[in-house]
Amino acid sequence: MNAQKNQTTRLAPPEAGWMEHIDQIYSGRWVNPQTGKTAPHCGVRTIEIAESLEGREAELVRAAALEGKTALVADENTWDAAGNRIARNLKKEGIAPTEIILKGRPKANLPAVEALGKQLEGFQSVIAVGSGTVNDLVKYVTAQDRRDYCVFGTAASMDGYTSTTASISLPSGLKKSLPAQIPRGVFLDIGVIASAPSFLAAAGYGDCMCNSVARIDWWMSHRLLGSYFSLEPYLIAETEREAFQEIAPGIATGDIVAIGYLVRSLVLSGIGVAFTGSSHHGSMGEHQISHYIDCFAGHRHPGSLHGEQVGVASLSMSRIQQWFLDQSTPPLLQPTKIDPDDMARRMGPDIADQCIPEYRAKALDESGAEQMNQRLAEIWTELKAECLEFVEATETMTQSLRLAGGATTAAELEVPVDFYREAVRHGHEMRNRFSFADLACDAGLLDEFAAAEG
Repeated sequence: MNAQKNQTTRLAPPEAGWMEHIDQIYSGRWVNPQTGKTAPHCGVRTIEIAESLEGREAELVRAAALEGKTALVADENTWDAAGNRIARNLKKEGIAPTEIILKGRPKANLPAVEALGKQLEGFQSVIAVGSGTVNDLVKYVTAQDRRDYCVFGTAASMDGYTSTTASISLPSGLKKSLPAQIPRGVFLDIGVIASAPSFLAAAGYGDCMCNSVARIDWWMSHRLLGSYFSLEPYLIAETEREAFQEIAPGIATGDIVAIGYLVRSLVLSGIGVAFTGSSHHGSMGEHQISHYIDCFAGHRHPGSLHGEQVGVASLSMSRIQQWFLDQSTPPLLQPTKIDPDDMARRMGPDIADQCIPEYRAKALDESGAEQMNQRLAEIWTELKAECLEFVEATETMTQSLRLAGGATTAAELEVPVDFYREAVRHGHEMRNRFSFADLACDAGLLDEFAAAEG
């Protein structure tokens, strides 16, 4: 590894090593400082993060306690990045998994799930080598009959390594987080991950950066609707937030220490899903904008990664949230206007049929709007103060994302600006999660906010 890469951040690795704090959390030994209660075991048998895992592959796979006939699944890129080495070192130690290398650029969709399922017939356990797509495919396929799997990560592009869901595209084109399973083992070689193309880490940085805006959305929803909210996903990651802005320049250069802290943040975000059974803590209005881009851009999609899009969308949501939090009086909401014909035109009839029930589940009728306005009037000053405690300035977020090598506008993503504005305007229609985009829509302001983005 290039020693110069260690010079781009002033941060030192954690004193007790990269597993500091994480080992207590995933094993169920972490104590919530607010409740005094021990958090549950997240379900992973073993996690290992180190600057190099070379030569330890067999030890790690044995720690995951995989049983029976084993397959190793990679794609062509992840095979070159780490799969070949892992397979070779496993064989030296008497473990010889059957190698399955996915050709081309595999997609995490149901046809790919079906194809991989057939390839894995007769195997009792699986070793995944890869990041988003490979991990999601293996996670989902093995979950169907509860076969064990472990994963060697190759990029810091997303937080799904330790989560209990898999992001899978349905036949309609709608991408959903489907129930899956957490791996038996998660093994993250920082050196391998730091050697991946820099845009992958920038995507992971964008995916983590959204936590402040997602937290504000989730808290607002909780206070207005009485919906579930948990502080635990934020409490377990509190130490990482302190370093988040400082690591930004090192993300762009592949700095070992910066990438290490990013990996830790992504692992903790995924464990948050395992704790709560929900991705709300890091997936609210900003993720719905990104999902809209992925589902409906078609030939206009530039190939940008989900996390890259989330980074830009987080800035958009931050501006919307900040406008509301700057107001001395609450918005006046009207009943939600749902236009099924327009949704079918934009989304296609199949996806619209899936999204309309989601949208209606959170829509306000006359009575609901009246009750919501009353609730807003009662708690607006208090709600603003609570949300402001979580705010990170949009300008600071923009600077950090830019330093990390991430896009900060639709133009930099190469997403057509008019389509990006459509995503800001209509992304909230896709899912039953109430965000400040819903608040803006029902207040008749979202058109104006969307028109200012780009």
